[in-house]
Amino acid sequence: MADSLSIDVFNCGYKPIPGGPGWDDSTPATWPASTSTLISGDRDAVLVDALLTTSEGQRLAAWVQSTGKRPRAIFVTHGHADHFFGAGPVLDAFPGAQLMACDQQVVDEARGQTTPKAMASWNSRFAGQLSEAPAVPALASSQEFDVEGHLLLFRTVGGADGVLATIVHVPDLQAICSGDIAYNNIHMWLWNSTPDSRQAWLSSLDAVAALNPAMIITGHKDPGAPDDDATRVLDQSRRYIEDFGQTVAKSSTPPEVIDAMLAKYPAYGNRYTLFAAAFSQFPP
Repeated sequence: MADSLSIDVFNCGYKPIPGGPGWDDSTPATWPASTSTLISGDRDAVLVDALLTTSEGQRLAAWVQSTGKRPRAIFVTHGHADHFFGAGPVLDAFPGAQLMACDQQVVDEARGQTTPKAMASWNSRFAGQLSEAPAVPALASSQEFDVEGHLLLFRTVGGADGVLATIVHVPDLQAICSGDIAYNNIHMWLWNSTPDSRQAWLSSLDAVAALNPAMIITGHKDPGAPDDDATRVLDQSRRYIEDFGQTVAKSSTPPEVIDAMLAKYPAYGNRYTLFAAAFSQFPP
């Protein structure tokens, strides 16, 4: 049995994407910086989420190899492609690892990202950068995973940024890998959100808070974010969702929403996320 577990985080940073209609190309459009988290004992480990592009997967695999740890599983928090399309190079490097999710709905939503229509959409943003046949997670056989005598708990939480959200709870460290339930100093993906979906997201944040974590590793984190303090991360995520809903309610155009949110959150990363969210609230 390992004396204790450790947590290490890989952040892929931002990557360019086409801005599309309405975007001011004088500022590069980007995809939000994403994380993969390695939860380790002395030798064995679990990797949480596996990024998006093939090159990110290769960098991630090399990083895991450099730690000297052996991932026995890659856990996918939710069925968005930017959390598992990059798993191939890691699975190639560690053929004994299983790609898994703890809820059948996550498996189904992940599989939905690999349809020809969905792949065409992702390739329109990341042409030539994606696996042609991304691996899809299988359903885990248990809601618990033993890492050298220490339990990790897989939990289904609820709605967040458009699909079902699950987490990895590490009780020994009072830590949670939250996927996209919480964000850390990045504009949140509120594209096509509604008052009901935003309320569901707030309820998911409350469910995470009820576990009393000290640390939260978010699926999207600005590389310059000051820490992973759970109270700060949960509070800022809750406040951002509430501010967005209130701003949309009193605005009549997307630019009004964008300007108001930038005034409140001038230092947050990935303004393209806010742009997409704002324009989705005022369909033509």
